[in-house]
Amino acid sequence: MIILGIDPGTTQIGFGIIKNEGNRFEALDFGIIKNTGKDKLFDYKKTAKELSKLITKYKPEVAVVEKLFFFKNQKTVMPVGEMRGVIMLTLANHNLEIFEFTPMQIKQALSGYGRADKNQVQKMVRLILGIKEEIRPDDAADALAIAICGVSNKIT
Repeated sequence: MIILGIDPGTTQIGFGIIKNEGNRFEALDFGIIKNTGKDKLFDYKKTAKELSKLITKYKPEVAVVEKLFFFKNQKTVMPVGEMRGVIMLTLANHNLEIFEFTPMQIKQALSGYGRADKNQVQKMVRLILGIKEEIRPDDAADALAIAICGVSNKIT
């Protein structure tokens, strides 16, 4: 099964595409969709277009998206929520089944501890996917973790 993980953001949207067969995991692609942050409509269109290209290329069967549940900075909650809406609509337009998990659920699935730090989660992502080097940027590593969380939570 091919799974698309997405870490929503405004100027950087992390994506991670993994293949899972039984206990075997493989990273097919990961990275970010980089936006300007200056022109919302342009960024929305670019995000939808880039996400559509990834879906067309890799043909994932499901998508897993990090759920918004709390934001320390109230100024960022609305823009991230808006971009998340663009992402969800794009996934729906491609008829993908969508699953959502909170950061705590993702950390729990990967490390066994819901309050694990980014380094612990990244180590587990690299171990599971057999990636030796550090995954950069963090948004891409988070998106891979989100995809793995989907498998761990039996979406397959």
